[in-house]
Amino acid sequence: MATVTLPATRGTSVAPVRRTSRRGRFFVPRLILAVLATLVILFPLYWMVVTALSTQKDLYSPGLHLWPQHLTWSNFSQPVHDFPVWTWFRNSTLIAVAVTAITVSCNLLAGYAFAKLRFRGRNALFLLLLSTMMIPVQAIMIAQFKFTIHLGLYGNVWAVILPESATVFGIFLARQFFLAIPDELIEAARVDGAGQLRIFRSIVLPLCRPLLAVLTLLTAMSEWNAFAWPLVVLFGNHELFTLPIGMVTDLQGQYSSNYGAIMAMSLLMISPLIVLFVLFQRYFVQGLARSGIK
Repeated sequence: MATVTLPATRGTSVAPVRRTSRRGRFFVPRLILAVLATLVILFPLYWMVVTALSTQKDLYSPGLHLWPQHLTWSNFSQPVHDFPVWTWFRNSTLIAVAVTAITVSCNLLAGYAFAKLRFRGRNALFLLLLSTMMIPVQAIMIAQFKFTIHLGLYGNVWAVILPESATVFGIFLARQFFLAIPDELIEAARVDGAGQLRIFRSIVLPLCRPLLAVLTLLTAMSEWNAFAWPLVVLFGNHELFTLPIGMVTDLQGQYSSNYGAIMAMSLLMISPLIVLFVLFQRYFVQGLARSGIK
């Protein structure tokens, strides 16, 4: 709230005049709108929790129940007992961690090269790389599958990890972030005798924590939820099934009418992503803002 004081004339005293700022006038409506939007967004997650903790009888009972009438944990314990859920969880974790580590490393190195290194055809190569984003994944899946078979990787986790070793969007995001780093900082390190790898490791990498958070979250979420490609290359080895594949091919077939068990396993599946986003949300917002993504 701004305070405006008028100049006083001789023999008179003028009280300060308060003027309400535009931002303060709309604070309460904006706060109410933000709260309503948050409730709408979080309601599906809340409904998943309610369904996962409700008995089968309560789910089919008439009326709308916003809280479990009879609290139960059998929707979590029964699928874990009937199916190798923890094996699926372990496979998903292993693949997601490996893909995230390799992909983020390749995207950072490629983005730095396109942003800070000078070589012939750099812009043309970058535009050609961006043009591949218009090609649907389904259009290259057959060729990618044949290539996987020729390499002898069918039914192996490397068939899922290697094709995801770099992403065009990640390279673009890294390049946009590195363009904001002053060239004078890199030139000063080069004058002191530092090589490209030393400059990248000691100067550039410590400055890109927000970018690391963005790339890590996007890659981990994409790979954790991946279904089509892992199903194609891992279908011959049930021991390597991930959570999405196991839930659709095995669990959903037996528990097609048991919505409580399905929601319980779905809640188990998305829990790591929620925890990961809560831990890195501050860096995630900073990374998107500094990379020029509006």
